[in-house]
Amino acid sequence: MTAGRDWVRYWRDPGRPLEAMAAHFERHVYHRHSHDAYSFGVTEEGAQAFSCRGAAHTSAAGMVMAFNPDDPHDGRAADALGFTYRIVHIGPDLIRALLADVTGGAAALPLFARPVVHDPVLARALRRLHSALLGGADTLRRDEELAAAVAAMVRRSATRGLSAPSPAADADRTAAQVRELLHERMPADITLDELAKGRSRFAVYRDFRARYGMAPSDYLRQLRLRAARALLAAGVPPAEAAGRVGFADQSHLTRWFGRYYGITPAGYARGRASVASPR
Repeated sequence: MTAGRDWVRYWRDPGRPLEAMAAHFERHVYHRHSHDAYSFGVTEEGAQAFSCRGAAHTSAAGMVMAFNPDDPHDGRAADALGFTYRIVHIGPDLIRALLADVTGGAAALPLFARPVVHDPVLARALRRLHSALLGGADTLRRDEELAAAVAAMVRRSATRGLSAPSPAADADRTAAQVRELLHERMPADITLDELAKGRSRFAVYRDFRARYGMAPSDYLRQLRLRAARALLAAGVPPAEAAGRVGFADQSHLTRWFGRYYGITPAGYARGRASVASPR
């Protein structure tokens, strides 16, 4: 969608009530409306003015917006420069399931009393989730960021919060079992539900991170990169290696290979680092 300098990017989960949008609006004005989902947004640039719950609000750069299901609101640019924002819509049933997973039992739906919150921690959590959704991240990464963002929003901003269960005595065993399953399934994609196997997804994520110092999705990526190194050393071309270890394509492998090892896959295959030519 474009109108003048307005632009929109949209993403929708085919199997769950989960949607995400990034947009820049200078001319577009939202008519008063509501959603059947929770909506969490972050204003990136400019300022968005809107009315909600009988009051006027402004969300400037860095601020978080939180709308409950069926919260009527409108929206427009606060000035001629417009605003850029990202927003995630999460269905109540999915929110309830995620919170039940955190608490280890039935969880009441949260209520957000303030439509605008200034909290950099929440903003970062929502940006990570949004980037995972629109950026084509693996299913496991999307699940992790979704659980983390919802837990952060409820703990830090909701009037009805939640309490995390006390650490389980078998946390190390749980982490080891998850690690074993990641090795078994690599390079295939895997969901947090599959790793949990009926346990709390939040607890599995927490225990694994505490034991191995990284999220399960980071660990899986590391396994893929290690496998790619072995294939490259054996003479397999980078494009083929990328596909065999679970990366989307060669550029995807190259990007992460460089971040982890400071060298391109081709440079590694040649047995020397890629260095800039002297001036």
